[in-house]
Formats: sequence, structure tokens, C-alpha cells
Amino acid sequence: MSGTQKLSHEELVQRQKHQVQEKLSFSLILNNIRSLYNVGSIFRTADGVGLEKIWLCGITGIPPDSQISKTALGAEHSVPWEFQSSAREVIEKLRKQGYQIVLLEQTAQSIPYQEFRPKGPVCLVVGNEITGVSEDLLPFCDAAIEIEMAGIKNSLNVAVAFGIVAYHIRHQCRTLKP
Repeated sequence: MSGTQKLSHEELVQRQKHQVQEKLSFSLILNNIRSLYNVGSIFRTADGVGLEKIWLCGITGIPPDSQISKTALGAEHSVPWEFQSSAREVIEKLRKQGYQIVLLEQTAQSIPYQEFRPKGPVCLVVGNEITGVSEDLLPFCDAAIEIEMAGIKNSLNVAVAFGIVAYHIRHQCRTLKP
């Protein structure tokens, strides 16, 4: 990469000011996320992806909180969010609005995330770090996607998993646009 140089922080800020901030028809439900650091990290990735909204549900922490802010780095102010105690109620509302409800979860019917193709607006549901998506939400989903694991562990950190899948869905949603 001869002749390549990193952009300075100031150059990056200027470039961001001139880019169109595109929001996709892509929302997220955080279902009982325990770690506020994970919540903050997800906010930061959601900002980068162009997510339209995050629904914070159940025990998931909400801004303002210093632990969320530490990893969100201000993204908790740029990504629209709303707290709802019941993830199921949010899912029912979004389904009525035409959203495809997709779980990031290992189920008997889940497919590799790379095979997922949205059919319109998408709402991804991400679950608890230990127990995953609440069992009672499974009947309300349209699809379940998972990330293949090649090692001895059966899952990734929730914020890392969200990042992988979110950028895939972003790419797929952008190809749907005329």
C-alpha cells in the first residue's frame, strides 16, 4: 500500500460532515441485555450502520448512564431509542407496520446470517448475554439467523455478534433500494 496514509481525526470529522447520514428501514430490539458496556457498544455500531431505532426492552439499561456513554462515545445521542418493558409488544407493533422480525439466535430453524435476505423493513432481535432471546418471543419471529462458530465456544459477545450481522443486513437493505 505504497503512498497510503491514514486520515487525521480532523479529516475524518470533515468527511463525516459532508456525508449523507442515511437511515435504513432497520431497527433493533435489545432483549434483556445485562451489560451496560454492551449496550453502549451496540449504540456505537448502530450509529455506524445507520440504524433507524433501538428498542431497549426488559432489564436492558437506558441512557443516560456513564457505563453506556463510555463505549457509545456519544452515539446514544445520535441513534433514536425508546424503552419498552415488553419486547413482545414492540414486536407485535412492528409486525403490524410490515417489519420482518429476525432473531439473532441459534434455533433448530436458524440459517447462517450470510444467507439472510430481507424482504422489506427489518427488526433484528438480540438477546441476553447468557440466555439469548427470550423463549416466549420465538413464535413471533419471521426468521432466525446465526453466526457459525468454528471453535470450542458456542457464541460471541452480543455486541460483536450484533456488529457482524448488522453490517450484513445494512448491505442487504441497501441493495433493496431502487
